[in-house]
Amino acid sequence: MKTRNYSQKREAILAKVRSTKSHPTAEWVYQELKGTYPDLSLGTVYRNIGLFKDDGLICTVATVAGQERIDGNVEPHGHFICRTCRAVIDIDAPTEHLEMESYLEKSQGFQVERVDLTVYGTCKTCLK
Repeated sequence: MKTRNYSQKREAILAKVRSTKSHPTAEWVYQELKGTYPDLSLGTVYRNIGLFKDDGLICTVATVAGQERIDGNVEPHGHFICRTCRAVIDIDAPTEHLEMESYLEKSQGFQVERVDLTVYGTCKTCLK
């Protein structure tokens, strides 16, 4: 991980992403912080999200309705994306999909950085 210059805004952006399980968009982060940091720009939020992803501090879950959804939890876990309400929900899932990493490294010679499990469907709230 690269050493970055400290910035209150940068720290606030990272803290906001890590404070929610809603898998926010950059626009959501911007709206949440602009009251505290009136000179914050959406471009600054996007740039810092890119830096955090490069440094492995956050990750992209998926693009939902044309917007990148991010996650402050970089530990292996699955996601469920509702096609109706577009919610992105953390799921406890069997970890067999993580065996793919070992398989690909041993049998194919790949160096795997990450294995994701994303399930698409309709959430229980939308089924009611």
